[in-house]
Amino acid sequence: MRLLKIIPQNTSIPFLSFRKVGLIFSLLLVLGSFASWGLIGLNTGIDFRGGFLVEIRSKNGPADIQTLREQLGQLNLGDVSLQEFGVDTDVLIRVQSQNLEDSESLSDVDKAAVALVQSTLGEEYTIRRTEYVGAVVGGELRQKALWAIIAAIGAIMIYIWFRFEWPFAVSAIIALSHDVITTVGLFSITGFEFNLATVAALLTIAGYSINDTVVVFDRVRDNLKRFKSLSIPEILNISLNDTLNRTVMTSVTTLIALISIGIFGGAVLGDFALAMIWGIVIGTYSSIFVAVGTLVWFNLTPDDDETVPTPEYER
Repeated sequence: MRLLKIIPQNTSIPFLSFRKVGLIFSLLLVLGSFASWGLIGLNTGIDFRGGFLVEIRSKNGPADIQTLREQLGQLNLGDVSLQEFGVDTDVLIRVQSQNLEDSESLSDVDKAAVALVQSTLGEEYTIRRTEYVGAVVGGELRQKALWAIIAAIGAIMIYIWFRFEWPFAVSAIIALSHDVITTVGLFSITGFEFNLATVAALLTIAGYSINDTVVVFDRVRDNLKRFKSLSIPEILNISLNDTLNRTVMTSVTTLIALISIGIFGGAVLGDFALAMIWGIVIGTYSSIFVAVGTLVWFNLTPDDDETVPTPEYER
């Protein structure tokens, strides 16, 4: 059976020749991300800043979310998000807290904001419940989100360390940190909302990126045994070309799905799709130029074990 190939077979692209350019570009991306965090900051969502939510139900068929979004956007209440909740007649409205002080109870200004939202909805909608998320809870969510990302990266590092060797683990963590930092930097620069869905996207990006990196590292390890007379940069180039078609095919098919989510998923899934699209692109790039590129820094040596036969499967 013939397999679909986007990349021609037996490519010999000299990836490692562009290693320094790639690493400089990555360094600029990381420094730019940190600078953006310091100068602009993140447009954190209600999950992290605190606010209130109102669940409503339409009395006359499916809710018109677009009209509701326009009406509530004119109230100047700051960050307002809407999404269908369960069925098409139910909508969940999230509004950022109007109170500048940390509080776990609904303040007078928030109560006024809730009343304004309810009056804007009119008689076409029934208020089913109103809940408040305090700023303190938002701070706890920020902390837990940070620890979740750190724990995921740490677990991945331990896994790579045991499966390969410590140079591979260090290179993988450098690449993963690069992907996470630049994704957060993208949200800082663009001003898109950074919320719990974005954190979920970051964790997904880390998993996707390390999966791609492991495939390349597996081929590097095999080629270290197979090509004992070649230099390390030559072995790394061969390994990257061996896995290139698989890398591109996986990235393209994933991007097709994510672009569809971004176009048809609406405002609710837009930020998640943006994070994932950027993460797939930057993750593919980092697997080649960061993860494998930094392996050159380590004193890798061809393995002395018996020669590994060339795989029978095609790339």
